[in-house]
Amino acid sequence: MLICSGSASEILAQKIYRRVKGSKWLEIEKKKFPDGETYVKVEGEVKDEKVALVQSMYHQPNNYLMEFLIIADTLLDLGAQEIIGVIPYFAYARQDTRFTPGEAVTFDIVKKLISERVNKLIVVDIHQHRRRGIEKEFPVPTVNLTAASLFADYVRDKLVNPVVIGPDEESEQWVSVAAEKLGAEKFIFRKQRLTSEEVQIETGELNLKGRDTLIVDDIISTGGTMAKTVEALKSFGAKRVISACTHPVLAGKALAKIYKAGADEVLGTDTIPSEISFITVSGIIADELKKELERGD
Repeated sequence: MLICSGSASEILAQKIYRRVKGSKWLEIEKKKFPDGETYVKVEGEVKDEKVALVQSMYHQPNNYLMEFLIIADTLLDLGAQEIIGVIPYFAYARQDTRFTPGEAVTFDIVKKLISERVNKLIVVDIHQHRRRGIEKEFPVPTVNLTAASLFADYVRDKLVNPVVIGPDEESEQWVSVAAEKLGAEKFIFRKQRLTSEEVQIETGELNLKGRDTLIVDDIISTGGTMAKTVEALKSFGAKRVISACTHPVLAGKALAKIYKAGADEVLGTDTIPSEISFITVSGIIADELKKELERGD
């Protein structure tokens, strides 16, 4: 198996490569022409090879998506036997329905573009609020890995008598994994979105006096949902509040907003490189690629 990377995930791809024994690194030259067009050159032989292409699509989703498509298409054109697309942060997943007449359902568009160029897809905690069973959404075999157990491992020695909290109904899938790993109670709140940046959290009554809490969600974007959840936990008497997300988008002053709400620590993974990316998803991705190696070329 060859492992290569787009511009967005060079460090993460190297971490994955070092964990997959028997794999080889494939260098890809990437640069921009003066007019902004993308240039790609594959620096190695790929004919009849299985290739894993790692590219997260954050902050510059259009550029990173286009680069992924160009690299994948080039690998196929050069005779690669199989392309495994590794997209830890999958852009456009939240635009998965037509909210108002005339809107583009960009998730379906991006899904089609990518699926035409890969034989298998690996994603991490892809957003699926309105669609269940994301593995069935794609026309190619798709594995949706989760970082939830990694959060549990990270905070295990930091929390006493913990409670795992989900800020909305969708988060229950990740909360359940983390709570089971910690052997902890769990509670799921309900969220009503008022505007693109303002939310209302329905919590019910909880007694958390003196207890530590871990909030688990897939994305921190503007930080509004997480900040409201932190405020609620503090009002219920929570002693320590750790906020965790798989994808730290951290738009604007999101991180400051969460700390101002009372969070003791905020952590994320390296699906998106950030100042809180203390947890790497390279291990869970490498484990999935090892299964591909075990199946044989």
